[in-house]
Amino acid sequence: MISAGEPAPDFTLRDQDGEEVSLAGFKGRKVLLVFYPMDFSPVCSDQLSIYQEVKPELTEKGVELLGISVDSPYAHKAFQEKLGIDTTLLADFEPKGAVSKAYGSYLDGLGFSNRTLVLVDDDGTVAWAYESPSPGEFPGANLIFDALAS
Repeated sequence: MISAGEPAPDFTLRDQDGEEVSLAGFKGRKVLLVFYPMDFSPVCSDQLSIYQEVKPELTEKGVELLGISVDSPYAHKAFQEKLGIDTTLLADFEPKGAVSKAYGSYLDGLGFSNRTLVLVDDDGTVAWAYESPSPGEFPGANLIFDALAS
């Protein structure tokens, strides 16, 4: 997994609307990358719903939230609509998991990302990273706020 102090690998992925989104486009702002296994699983639904609840507080702290999984933009759009969230969801679809692999979140053999949080500072450096012990456990929002406070 990527570590604090490392430069965050740049990427360009399509969002739920098919638009290209690049990490470089957030230069000067903090970004929280939320790697998760896949859309529509119960744990992923809970995780992104909780993060949506705290999104206004993250925005107040100057943090942009980006969800990343190996699903397609079409699946992301349906998932976003089903959950009623406005979090940008990025498709690490093809080549499958390339961005997840660059951040050390991809789980070979399972074909998807673990639940990994990566806070990228406004200068493009990883400020903090956390990986769940297993894909079945999602990191609570308290971990994010603890990282922002430190």
